[in-house]
Amino acid sequence: MTEITFHFNAPDKMDYACRFLRKAYNLQARVMVTGSLTHLENLDRALWTLSPQDFIPHCMLGAPEHVLSRSPIVLAEQVSDLHTLPHHQMLLNLEDVVPPGFEKFERVIELVSLEQLDREFARARWKTYQDRGYAIIKHDLKQKASAASMTQGL
Repeated sequence: MTEITFHFNAPDKMDYACRFLRKAYNLQARVMVTGSLTHLENLDRALWTLSPQDFIPHCMLGAPEHVLSRSPIVLAEQVSDLHTLPHHQMLLNLEDVVPPGFEKFERVIELVSLEQLDREFARARWKTYQDRGYAIIKHDLKQKASAASMTQGL
């Protein structure tokens, strides 16, 4: 069964998405990212502004096959047409709704910002996953940040 993880209380969703993708890339994970075209274009720009040492190879779904097959991070508006996807390891959802076809991935990561509307959409996604019988893993980024700042002060 697909593992569902919510990372919530992200102060800046795009910044956190970049950090998450950098970590996934360093762990040699393959990630599909889904969201609106605006979100994907913003993420694409943000990934290109990382320092050269932090470069994360990525492309849009629909890139030439030789690029797509070598890109560990693929940005796609839709992931429901599963036979066109290069892999099904991990799905990072930047969309407001549960993406069709999510159950074909090993893991789904949901990012939730501090914005009220984003939190409301996340609650609806949470309920959808829960109603379908998925156990949900929670990562409260605010608690992690508090714990990190406390240990840095020691």
